[in-house]
Amino acid sequence: MRILGIDTSTMAASVAVIEDNQLVCEYTINTKKTHSQKLMPMIENMLKESDLNINDIDLIGICVGPGSFTGLRIGMATAKAIAHVNNIPIVGVTSLEMLAANMNLCDKKICSILDAQRNQVYTAKFEYIGNRLVQINDTDVLEIDKLINEISSSEDDYILIGEAVYKYEEKLKDIENISIPSPSHNVTKASSLCSIALEKYNQGENIESCYTINPMYIRKSQAEVQYDEKMKRLNDGK
Repeated sequence: MRILGIDTSTMAASVAVIEDNQLVCEYTINTKKTHSQKLMPMIENMLKESDLNINDIDLIGICVGPGSFTGLRIGMATAKAIAHVNNIPIVGVTSLEMLAANMNLCDKKICSILDAQRNQVYTAKFEYIGNRLVQINDTDVLEIDKLINEISSSEDDYILIGEAVYKYEEKLKDIENISIPSPSHNVTKASSLCSIALEKYNQGENIESCYTINPMYIRKSQAEVQYDEKMKRLNDGK
């Protein structure tokens, strides 16, 4: 089975193809170019360099979030369009479990964190049970200080992973039970997405179509918050 993975949940855009358990090709670009500029050329070049056609793809793995609202919409629209035209099933994978999967077979607990602005992070905790990645709490948005206090008071050792570790590095570096992995692991990778998508597909989990899959938004976007506040002020002024 060939799986196309697409992730645009963070600043990095990542696409990959795996065939069964073998990585065929992966492109990751972590620059300030917009995802609308990067994504389709990345997919087209990757397939061309891999001597593949889109008709060779059996399954699409797409990151459903949490993350950048605009980025998620671009990735989701692209995945839906490809799936619709070629009648390909889709499996959704969260950005947080994709990050945790970068630490394959880690014997510590894993906490994925992505910047949610306003001193908050999108976060979830994971651990490997045997060779299977298991999420051990609900995906949430937390104040970074609350999360740090929660982990530092735990008896477990944690790996904190995700691009938010750089934003809060000063807060994290002296906590004894927190480790931060190398930069190569602190970015969402479409190859990890593909691996999780394959496992979910084989388990019959999260298999959707272009008509049913949607992004996972943990909270309203900043634009929606500002609109609600504006409407509240207008209504209060009546």
